[in-house]
Amino acid sequence: QVHLVESGGGLVQAGGSLRLSCAASGGTFSRYTMGWFRQAPGKEREFVAVISWSGGTTYYADSVKGRFTFSRDNAKNTVYLQMNTLKTEDTAVYYCAASQSCSGYGCPDEAYDYWGQGTQVTVSS
Repeated sequence: QVHLVESGGGLVQAGGSLRLSCAASGGTFSRYTMGWFRQAPGKEREFVAVISWSGGTTYYADSVKGRFTFSRDNAKNTVYLQMNTLKTEDTAVYYCAASQSCSGYGCPDEAYDYWGQGTQVTVSS
């Protein structure tokens, strides 16, 4: 059983930056592909980014490509999502998730075995 805890959300003005963290416990963290997802009010949850177990491969949704950077530190059992040039449309609850079966981009939500509780990101205009 892997327990995921996100942190780092908050209120920021458009154009600003935030760094989200997701700390894992209870499993062999380096075996998991990790993903970030988000859900805005009234909308379906959507994929944001994914990172391979080694950190060597990342994929991003087109909406965040070039602005967000996904990284991981397996020694600290933590992944990070650096979000720059934030836009009001980035406002959402952000969730990290862990998957043993997903190898990269395109995995359905069902491929993720564990989910965090989410952290709110609000971008004001």
